Amino acid sequence: MTERIYNFSAGPAVLPLEVLQQAQSEMTSLNGIGMSVMEVSHRSKHFAPVLEAAKSGIRQLLRVPDNYKILFLQGGASLQFSMIPLNFLGQDETADYVITGAWGKKAIKEAKRCGDAKAIFSTADSGFKSVPTQDELAFSENARYIHYTSNETIEGVEFKYDLDGKGVPVICDASSNILSKPIDIEKYALIYAGAQKNIGPSGVTLVIIRNDLLEQVPENQHSMLDYRLIAENDSMLNTPNTWGIYIINLVCQHIVKHGGLAAMEKKNEKKAKILYDAIDTSDGFYQGHAEKSARSLMNVTYRLPTEELEKQFTSEAAACNLDGLKGHRSVGGIRASIYNAFPQEGVEALVEFMKDFAQKNG
Repeated sequence: MTERIYNFSAGPAVLPLEVLQQAQSEMTSLNGIGMSVMEVSHRSKHFAPVLEAAKSGIRQLLRVPDNYKILFLQGGASLQFSMIPLNFLGQDETADYVITGAWGKKAIKEAKRCGDAKAIFSTADSGFKSVPTQDELAFSENARYIHYTSNETIEGVEFKYDLDGKGVPVICDASSNILSKPIDIEKYALIYAGAQKNIGPSGVTLVIIRNDLLEQVPENQHSMLDYRLIAENDSMLNTPNTWGIYIINLVCQHIVKHGGLAAMEKKNEKKAKILYDAIDTSDGFYQGHAEKSARSLMNVTYRLPTEELEKQFTSEAAACNLDGLKGHRSVGGIRASIYNAFPQEGVEALVEFMKDFAQKNG
C-alpha cells in the first residue's frame, strides 16, 4: 500500500508526513556525506550538529531556561519510573505521587522499591475519569518530590494546568502531551517523555532536568542510571539512538515552521472538539470515559453500548483506513489518539464513520 491511512495509534504514533519525506530523502546520505545518520559515529563531526540542533529545538519550543539540561536517554518513560527514585528517594525519605491513571500506578509501584512513595491523591476508585484541582492536593511534609502524569494515555484524562509544588520539586511524566501546547518549564524540576507520541520515534526518552536537582544525585550511582553523569557526557555515556535524535530535530523544525506550540494547541483543541462533539451529540450511543473537565486533547476515549459493537466498530473502521482505534487491553473501549501530526481531515473522517455506524447499529 502506498496510500497513507489515518493512524490513531497511541504510540508509536503518527509523524508529520513532511518529516518522513525529508528523512526518506536523506536516508542513505545525511547532508551529502555518503552515509546515513544511522551509520555515522555518534562522536563524529557529522552527528554533533544533529544532537545540538535537537537540543536547541526542544529548548526553543519549550522555552527551557539555561539552568536546565536537555538529555536524550533510552528505556522509555518506564525506565524513568525507576530511575527517578533511584536518584532522588532514599529508604527513609518520602515522595508524593498523584495517581490519575495506569501510568501513574506503574510509576509509584517502582518508587516504592526505593522509599516511602505515597499516593497523596488517586482517582482509582472512580475509574480514573478525572484529575484533581490544585486545591485538592496536600503535600507531605519534607517530601523529596511530587510526581504526576500530565496526560494519561490509556484513560484519556489530562491536567489543564501546570502543577505547583509550593516549593517541593515537581516531576512530571509528560510523555503523551509534551509539545502539544505551551507549558511553564520553570514549574518543574524534571520533565520526562517517551518520544513516540509528539516528539519522534520510539527508542528515545527526553529528560529536561534542573541543575539543582542534578546536584542531588547520590555518589556511586550506577553509571547508566546517573543523571549527572549522563548530563556530563552530553547524553553520550553510551551510544545514543542517533536516528531517533535526528528525527526529533526534524520534528522540532516542523513545529517551528508551523507556528510553534501555541499553534499546535489551537489545532489540537479544534480537532478534539470535533470528536468530543460527535460523542456528546450521539444520544448516548457513544459514551466518553473522562469527565468533561479532564478530557484529553491527545487521547479521546469512549465506549459503545456493548463490547461486541466495539469489536465490530474497530474492525469496520480499519477497513475504512481508520486504524488503531481499539482501546488499551486493560480498559477496552475505543481510543482515538490525535497527536500533533494527526490531520483534522482524519478526525472528520472518523466522525462521519461514527455517525454512519450509530445509524446502522443504534
